[in-house]
Amino acid sequence: MVAIKLFACALLAGASVAQNTTLRYMPFGDSITEIICWRAMLWEKLQSTEFASVNWVGSGKTENNCGDSKYDRDNEGHSGFLAINIANNKQLVGWLQTNPADVITMHLGTNDIVQQNKPVDQIIAAFTTLVGVMRTSNPNMKIIVAQIIPMGLGSYNTAIQNLNKAIPTWAQGLNKTESPIWVVDQYTGFNGGSDLRDGVHPNQSGDTKMANIWYPALIHALEVAKADKLAAAAAAQKVEIPFTA
Repeated sequence: MVAIKLFACALLAGASVAQNTTLRYMPFGDSITEIICWRAMLWEKLQSTEFASVNWVGSGKTENNCGDSKYDRDNEGHSGFLAINIANNKQLVGWLQTNPADVITMHLGTNDIVQQNKPVDQIIAAFTTLVGVMRTSNPNMKIIVAQIIPMGLGSYNTAIQNLNKAIPTWAQGLNKTESPIWVVDQYTGFNGGSDLRDGVHPNQSGDTKMANIWYPALIHALEVAKADKLAAAAAAQKVEIPFTA
């Protein structure tokens, strides 16, 4: 009887650990996260890794007719949205309450520049607010922030480059051991002509480049998030089981 009781406890503990280590990933941004195909490509790349079953989360499922019926379309991309408005209107608060995450990627700032010519310091301040929201939702949130892709129309790329230059120093200043911020460069090597389908959104070659840049950073973030959750789940199971004959 004692052996059966202990075995049952071990089974319950194992099931709880497995449940508690399920990883949730939120792709967060504007239309360059929403009406694109890099998410499908990134999901496909994960299928040959230990993270094939990661749960992608978000309130939307929109894409760009990617022709892939298998991938997890959930995302928090919002076409036309400004980082400043998302921050000021506290929209990410509700999105993360509905769909909490362990890892988040962020590609934002394009509309702030293109629509309203917002200065870099205001965009960076919005990023700071958004990171605060992420960490309120999950103090151990793993955050990947993109230096954003160039535009193929207008004269916006100088402002985009100025924002991109500010991002690494900003990220370093907010970095935390338990909630790191990693920066990925989606600008360098991305052609504002041949990699865009409409001067704004990536075509197939642009989507491929973006997926390839996100991939190693996402794998690393998931590895760190998994290790954290395993450690937390294991610690939670260290409860003494009284021995009774």
